[in-house]
Amino acid sequence: MTTDSKNSRRDFMKKGATLLGAGALMSMVDPAIRVGAWAAGSDAPEKAEVKIGFIPLTDCASVVIASVMGFDKKYGIKIVPSKEASWAGVRDKLVNGELDASHVLYGLIYGVQLGIGGPKKDMSVLMSINNNGQAISLSNQLKTKGAVDGTSLAALIKKEPREYIFAQTFPTGTHAMWLYYWLASHGINPFADVKNITVPPPQMIANMRVGNMDGFCVGEPWNARAIRDNVGFTAVTSQDIWKDHPEKVLGTTAEFVHKYPNTARAMIMAMLDASKYIDDMKNRAQVAKIIAEKSYVNTDFDSIEDRMLGQYDNGNGKKWQDANYMKFYNDGAVNFPYLSDGMWFLTQHKRWGLLKEDPDYLAVAKQVNQIELYKQAATQTKTPIPKDVMRTSKLMDGSVWDGKNPKAYAASFKVKA
Repeated sequence: MTTDSKNSRRDFMKKGATLLGAGALMSMVDPAIRVGAWAAGSDAPEKAEVKIGFIPLTDCASVVIASVMGFDKKYGIKIVPSKEASWAGVRDKLVNGELDASHVLYGLIYGVQLGIGGPKKDMSVLMSINNNGQAISLSNQLKTKGAVDGTSLAALIKKEPREYIFAQTFPTGTHAMWLYYWLASHGINPFADVKNITVPPPQMIANMRVGNMDGFCVGEPWNARAIRDNVGFTAVTSQDIWKDHPEKVLGTTAEFVHKYPNTARAMIMAMLDASKYIDDMKNRAQVAKIIAEKSYVNTDFDSIEDRMLGQYDNGNGKKWQDANYMKFYNDGAVNFPYLSDGMWFLTQHKRWGLLKEDPDYLAVAKQVNQIELYKQAATQTKTPIPKDVMRTSKLMDGSVWDGKNPKAYAASFKVKA
């Protein structure tokens, strides 16, 4: 895409903001999608309306788009997006039934399943929402001291010892695990060498601005906003830690799935349609415009759109087109709830002492990840289904994760709790 074409489209989106609200944009969608209905009878959803929570992050897009664009109506449900203030709030509302489901951190669901990071309750992962698109930001104060990446940060901590504070968004969540993994890969123990705190995503910028933290790991657009607001820069993207890593999921309780299986399947189908729509790059400016609105992420259009298009500026002189930008579909590879993805978070919970003993990794993943329900939804929406419930990945430190020996993997790291 040329700079001119990008600017023209951006111009159109900005100038049309007062004319093209979400309702008008919805009219651009094929009428068959807007008014189509799912078959009645035994497949009919048990609930006509579902309340799905989200945190103001770019990767909430599929929840919002499924609702705004009417993909939910095609399957006989109405999705009501519910903006939440923190991941702890999302956890509590899922557990007590105030939310039917939520855009939620993968590791949060597994933490609740095992009673760490919250009350113990049987949970379900219906599908994966996105891969990639998170980052670790460091403060401009660290940059002035020469700490611009993991190696130079480790050198500074050794040279100038003090209490270095880093923030993540939830103790068992994805951002905590990316932050700990990155620090440890550079010889920094995330508990012994620095202090870690939990901060809700939209509050990261304000806290860094007043000097409450030296760095944080969060989803977009808050890393882009750190640069725009001149409080920090991007040290590393999460896709550099693990290409195509699992991130947010559509999570709910096992009780909800048992009671409303058709509704759960309808939610997956609506979200799959939304994911396909978002991953068509010609739709991304429009999606960025919608989710930037006050009701959703409540930020400027540019902070969302650039990184959604893979156009990165790290705030420290480097600009690049990232092939591993935030993906919502990727021919179905994003959305399949691989058992190995869930198991990986358990290995890290054990590594960092959140779990005192090794759980039955595979059994937990099979209980949480709703593979069969997902396959039914994928078949109905003509979404490709992978042949294997496990996948193999290589992370930034060269370690290979394939889910085959989780206990040995969890114990293999040099830096751990």
